[in-house]
Amino acid sequence: MQRFGMTLRLKPGAAEPYKAYHRSVWPEVLEMISECNIRNYSIYFRDDILFSYFEYFGTDIKADWAKMAAHTRTQEWWAVMVPLQEPLTRKKGEWWADMEEVFHLD
Repeated sequence: MQRFGMTLRLKPGAAEPYKAYHRSVWPEVLEMISECNIRNYSIYFRDDILFSYFEYFGTDIKADWAKMAAHTRTQEWWAVMVPLQEPLTRKKGEWWADMEEVFHLD
């Protein structure tokens, strides 16, 4: 299992719509997240900054990312989410900025 932390900013005024959508995430999107071996997924919010945490239980994350990206309903979800979001500094190809884990305790 691999742990992931990522961060992203919401555009001004986007917090309430973003939270409302996440109170009722589309079932097909949730199913795809699970099919792509992602578990224990959370998104936290403060001052228009999002922090996401999840655990990956698969063996080929690039293949699972590609599977998710090819999923029509997930693409539709992203089309709704992306206009609400504003990436922080990130590597080429990132939307959510990956974070380095510096401490963990089980």
